[in-house]
Amino acid sequence: MNNWDIVDTTAPKILGAWMVENSDERHVLDRLAGSNVLWERRVAVLATFSLIKHDEFVEIIEHAERLMGDGHDLMNKAIGWMLREMGKRDQPRLEKFLKKHAKVMPRTMLRYSIEKLSSEDQTKFLEMRWEKFEV
Repeated sequence: MNNWDIVDTTAPKILGAWMVENSDERHVLDRLAGSNVLWERRVAVLATFSLIKHDEFVEIIEHAERLMGDGHDLMNKAIGWMLREMGKRDQPRLEKFLKKHAKVMPRTMLRYSIEKLSSEDQTKFLEMRWEKFEV
């Protein structure tokens, strides 16, 4: 895998579906998330999409926290996207995550994660992000 389109199309359907059926093998996601290869880290995040669809959120929360400082925009987008998907199924869980991390989340990650929230909630979390810059 060497581009976002291939990863985004295949990771949830292949590895993610396998993870749903083989919960005792989820350590594979940890190994991929710790890789030096961008595409392997993105596979780890996108594979959680299948878990999210089954209301299993532990892995995306763990990987979002672990990879928050990754620095690559493609990772920030992927993590934000998966957090948004989690929020569609469990908005209170997303809001709890955002209350804890909005101040330090990369802007792109935060923006993607709040897209489906009300405009008032979006403003609230964006303002939290900017509080860290106040003198």
